[in-house]
Amino acid sequence: NQMVSDEIGCDFKAEENPDLRPSQNVSTIIYVQGSVEQQDALWGIKPDWAKKQIINAQAETVNEKKTFHHAMQNHRCLIPCSGWFEWHDEGAPRKQKYLFSHRDEKPFYMAGIWFPGDVLQLVILTTAANNICRPYHDRMPVLIPTKAAWKWLEESITTVTPLLTVSNKLPITVTAVH
Repeated sequence: NQMVSDEIGCDFKAEENPDLRPSQNVSTIIYVQGSVEQQDALWGIKPDWAKKQIINAQAETVNEKKTFHHAMQNHRCLIPCSGWFEWHDEGAPRKQKYLFSHRDEKPFYMAGIWFPGDVLQLVILTTAANNICRPYHDRMPVLIPTKAAWKWLEESITTVTPLLTVSNKLPITVTAVH
């Protein structure tokens, strides 16, 4: 919490949730009227046409999709986290769970878009997996570098689009979880 507050420049206090799942509350950072602030949002949206909840949007097409276009233009957010999980089928009766975390135990900042309403809702942006993550899953969250956090939150779509591409230089550590 303190590290996020210091890196981003806003008061950030999130409850630890080692098993965050879609439809649960997520602590996010949004840009409002010239400053950043923490807002909690429900993870996932369910448009009228959707059969099930949408929790992710592909970075490659997010701005072109009618469902996401307005939020991508106007309501980008950061989701600070210590890592994320992927399940990988290794032929055993159960899939193996892997934790992807920062090599230096720093927070990651996942890129998201939020949707206003009685309750804020969000979708996390994903991109093609980098060399570290690809053996476990073909997609991964878009991770915004700390130095580009404000840029992601406040600048134009043209300026932030380059942030949506994957980096093989990310300091990611992969750990099997038993």
